[in-house]
Amino acid sequence: MSGEEAPTLQQQPEQEKKPDEPPPAAAAEAPQESASSPAAEEKPLSWRALVLTGHGGYEKIKLQVKTQTRPQLQAGEVLVRLKACGLNFAELLGKQGLYELLPAPPVILGMEGSGVIEAVGEGVTDRKVGDRVITMSRSGMWQEVVVVSANLTFPMPEQMSFEEGAAIPINYITAYMMLFEMANVRPGKSVLIHMAAGGVGIAVTQLCQTVPDVTVFGTASAAKHETIAQGGVTHPIDYRTKDYMEEIRKISPKGVDIVLDPLGGSDTQKGFSLLRPLGTLVVFGAANCVTGQKKNLLAMAKTWYNQLSLTALKLMQSNKAVCGFHLGYITDGELISRTMFKLLELYDQGKIKPRIDSCYHFEQVTDAMKRMHERQNIGKVILLPEAKEEEAKEEEAAESKSNPEPVENVEKTEAAIDEKEEEATEEVKAED
Repeated sequence: MSGEEAPTLQQQPEQEKKPDEPPPAAAAEAPQESASSPAAEEKPLSWRALVLTGHGGYEKIKLQVKTQTRPQLQAGEVLVRLKACGLNFAELLGKQGLYELLPAPPVILGMEGSGVIEAVGEGVTDRKVGDRVITMSRSGMWQEVVVVSANLTFPMPEQMSFEEGAAIPINYITAYMMLFEMANVRPGKSVLIHMAAGGVGIAVTQLCQTVPDVTVFGTASAAKHETIAQGGVTHPIDYRTKDYMEEIRKISPKGVDIVLDPLGGSDTQKGFSLLRPLGTLVVFGAANCVTGQKKNLLAMAKTWYNQLSLTALKLMQSNKAVCGFHLGYITDGELISRTMFKLLELYDQGKIKPRIDSCYHFEQVTDAMKRMHERQNIGKVILLPEAKEEEAKEEEAAESKSNPEPVENVEKTEAAIDEKEEEATEEVKAED
């Protein structure tokens, strides 16, 4: 699966809940508030969330406005109002039913975000109301307010924007662990990263620059070469018009020391063949499986058929290493936290800085996902939980009235209200 995946630091919640029973906090499904607030049990809370209602196209992701009475926070928990959320390739996989760690629909998507703590539970001493923090989870981050363990929050540097905060966890933790924990990048080494203009690609490039004399080969479309070269890619290669294996061999006949492969299939075989003796191949994705809006069985079969197949004897004879990396299956919370704090330290030192490609409000989630799916982005695509300004909505409404066939169709429906339920949900289909 994609390397841009969330760490498994908390148990997944049940998706169905009883009418009078609050959902588990780990789902970030029903925000909660500290018992220290006198109005906590009286004043209901409304919040917006992006929900995957089924597997398939973009129409399966719907914007919902939920209202829920506030249960109390459990010990060690905090309530965070998110200001920005990260979009990762794993969400594209999840939409098609190809991300095995995502619970079955309906489920709130999203694995990382940044915001402000609004309430703290009993026993939380190192976080307080008003703190700006970064947080993460396997799912449930694409909403305005979330309840998470305080241990899953990381204080943001003063100069860091919310957009940058939401861009760091998944991409940079993935890049750091592959380079330094697995491949052991050192001065004088060479690295090949595919999709070099994506979130992980840019993170890899920046982290390579923290090590002296590292040569970076990066594949990307020609229109992105100038940007990634300015960002530190030594040799940009247009994978659409050239054979990247031949281009690398022209520059480095012996190949490269490290290959980071998010593609899978035949590209994994090519990556292995490009390795120098004692080189390391790290496979962290299967992007070749995703070719359209919906699951493509032919693409999946082709990727599976062309996957790299090795024996222990062949590895011995080739003097090469092959690793697999999946952030979602790392259960060592201390390792995640240690890596995150190291990344924040590098940010403070000015050695890394997320590149924000674009920001979309929740209403525009379809446009955001299309941009990533079509590989138009250079850097991180960010989702903003806050509603679009009313002025912009009025302009869109006026435009739609004047256009008999509007490009964007926003459909609003109200879900039936069950008197036995505490929760009322208004479902809004995201813009096409």
